[in-house]
Amino acid sequence: MDTSTWLITGASSGLGYALAEHTLDQGNQVVLAAPALEATRELTERHPETALAIELDVTDPAQRADAVRQAELRFGAIDVLVNNAGIDFIGAIEEQDEDDYRRVFEVNFFGPVALLRLVLPGMRERGRGTIVNVSSMDGIASLAANGYYSASKFALEGLTEALWQEIEPLGLRALLIEPGVLRTGIEKRTKFSGTPIDAYAATSGAFRTMVETVGPERYPGDPARAAAAIYEVVNSDQRRHWVLLGSDAYRLVGQKLDRLRAEIETGKEITFGTDFPNATAPPVL
Repeated sequence: MDTSTWLITGASSGLGYALAEHTLDQGNQVVLAAPALEATRELTERHPETALAIELDVTDPAQRADAVRQAELRFGAIDVLVNNAGIDFIGAIEEQDEDDYRRVFEVNFFGPVALLRLVLPGMRERGRGTIVNVSSMDGIASLAANGYYSASKFALEGLTEALWQEIEPLGLRALLIEPGVLRTGIEKRTKFSGTPIDAYAATSGAFRTMVETVGPERYPGDPARAAAAIYEVVNSDQRRHWVLLGSDAYRLVGQKLDRLRAEIETGKEITFGTDFPNATAPPVL
C-alpha cells in the first residue's frame, strides 16, 4: 500500500499509541484520537507534518463527527480506521453496576459503530479503505468476571463479520484484531465494578485477585510487536479477517474452539432431529 492516512482511536497509550508510532515511522499520516492529548505530544512533535492529535471521546457524537472532519481537512481522506479505544470493568455479572456496563458498550461497541458509519461513505466513493476493529481474545472466549467486556467484544465481532461481507464486493476491507494481554500498564488502569458477592469468590473473585496480584511480567504480549503485526496485515494483499495476537490468545481461543466443536458433534443427533421430516428443499443459508 502507498502512503496512507490512518485514524486511530485510543491513541494516547497502549496498543493505540504503539500502532500510531509504528505507522508514522513507516512514513504514513496518522490522526491520533484520544480523550486526553498530553501523551500524544511527543509523537506529534516528532512528526509535525504527518501526525495530527485530536481530542475524541468516542461516545460523543459531536466529537466523532469533528474528528472525521478534521482528519479529512488535514489529509484529504481516511484510508484506515482503527477502532482501538476500549474500557473494561472487572466483576461478576450480578455484581457490576449498570452505569459501568452500559459505559462499556458505549465505548467498545456503539462508538466504533458510529465511527465506521462516518468513514464508510468516503471509502465507498473512493472504492478503497480498511476498517480495523480491535476486539480481544475475550471477544471469542469469555471469562468469568469479564462478562460485560466480553459481550461488548462479541457484539463487535458479529458486526464486523457482517460488515466485511457487505463491503468487500465494493473494494473495501474490514478485519478483527484479537490481542491477548499486552504489557501496556493495563494492570494500573483496570477498574472494578460493584460490591463483591461471597458466592462468587471462587470464580469472578479469583479473577479479581489475579488482576490485583499478577505483575506485568506474566503478560506475554509486546505492544510494539503487536503494532507491527497489525500494520503488516493491513498492508498485505492477503485478506485476513480474524487476527489473533499473542500466545495466550492462541491458547484460550483454541481451547474454546475445541470445546465448541466437541459440543456440536455431541449434540448432532438433536440438531438434525429438529428439521421437518423428509424436507427436500435446499436450505436458505
